[in-house]
Parts: sequence; structure tokens; C-alpha cells
Amino acid sequence: MTSHQPNTEWTSDEMMTVAAARELTNGAICFVGIGLPSTAANLARAIHAPDVVLIYESGCIGAKPDRIPPSIGDGILSETADAVISIPEIFSYWLQAGRIDVGFLGAAQVDRWGNINTTVIGDYGHPKVRLPGAGGAPEIATSCKSVIITLRHGPRALVEKLDFVTSMGHGNGPDARQRWGLPGAGPQVIFTDLGVLRPDEESGEFSLVGVHPGVDAGDVVRATGWALKVSPSLVETPAPTERELAALRKFVSHDQ
Repeated sequence: MTSHQPNTEWTSDEMMTVAAARELTNGAICFVGIGLPSTAANLARAIHAPDVVLIYESGCIGAKPDRIPPSIGDGILSETADAVISIPEIFSYWLQAGRIDVGFLGAAQVDRWGNINTTVIGDYGHPKVRLPGAGGAPEIATSCKSVIITLRHGPRALVEKLDFVTSMGHGNGPDARQRWGLPGAGPQVIFTDLGVLRPDEESGEFSLVGVHPGVDAGDVVRATGWALKVSPSLVETPAPTERELAALRKFVSHDQ
């Protein structure tokens, strides 16, 4: 894969969000995390997946916000939802009952097996940074049929060893979920601001399968905390379209 000059028509965060949004298929039932996952999921709904059902932890089913909610308690979610039910019902009757197709999660740290840390950076007893914590992410990562992860790329984010395992990905290897009786398939793709990672067919660990325009694969490897493998079939992510960028920026402008 040859290197290209960075494109100034969009930001790296916009490229990451657009790439993640494209992964969500029309009609899917998606449990949405706040932040980048919510932005990508709502962009998918606006562009190519109008019948996607977005579910938020606060009990909102079929939410259709016209701006990105900063929290699960934002009123725009309940105002635009098809239904609002209790949090226990969301988890017991929807998530843990296996009715959710996709979980869309962010992370502070992720390792080569897709395990997620959103709890602390550093020692748990005396952390350097205290993060927001688990919320519903452990149950989402466990019970959804598949999981999409989004985070900004860097050696402190994609790490050899997590400081704390908040949400289970593939444990210590590709057969760990089966051994431990976890129902969902776990994380199937990681979108970052540099590229796209998916589980390697042989080892099961996340490997680089795509780079965004203007990004060199070697730079992605150097920005990863483990010895990242590069797929021999590496591709370049299609650039954002004008329609995708316009819809994304409309969502973002409503937040400001």
C-alpha cells in the first residue's frame, strides 16, 4: 500500500466516523454507546440505513435524534423514540435475551483480542486517570450478536495489555468466548482514525485490513502497542462522500 498526502477535505475523526457508519446495515437492531458510536450509528441511519433500530441504555427504542446526544439521559432520545421502557427491561428482555444484532462501543484502551478498558488508566487502586467506567458496556460486549469498536489510534489506546478489563472481547484467544459460554460473537471490527482492524482468520487477533486515505500502513503499525499484523489484502478506505460529510457535519453543528 503506497502512502498518500493527507486529505484536507475532512478530518481523521470524520473519516473514522464515516467508515464505522458504513458497517451498520439497514434493519439492524443496534445498542448504541455514547460519543463516537452514537455519531456513527446516527450517520448510518441518516445515509443508508433508515430502518436501523437504535437502542440506548436509558430505555429508548428506535430513537431518531437530529443531533448527537451527549448522554443517555438526553431528552432528545425519549422524544424521538418509538418506545421508552425501563432499564431492567432493556437489559433483561432485549440485550440478554439475544435480540440485539450489533453493539456499538467506544473504548479508552483495547488489546489485540478486542477486550475493552473504560475504567482506569494505571493501577486500579492508584490510577493515573479515572475513566467513566463500565455502564452497560460489559453486557453489550457479552450479549450482542456482534460488536463494533471505535477509538482514536495510538500506542496508549491500542495496548499490549489492558490496565483493567472492563468489557470482554475475545479474552485470551479466539476460542475464549466459547469456553466461557459467552453468547455473542464479540468484537468483529475496530475502526480508528487511521484504519480498520478485523480478527485474523488464523490467529484470531486483530490485524490491519484497511488504511484511511493519506495513511501509511507502517505508521499504523508504529502507533499500535502490540506487534500489529498487516493483511496481505490491505485496502484503502473509500473517502467520505459529500453526502456523508454534509450529514455528519449537520449532526455535529447541532451540538455546538
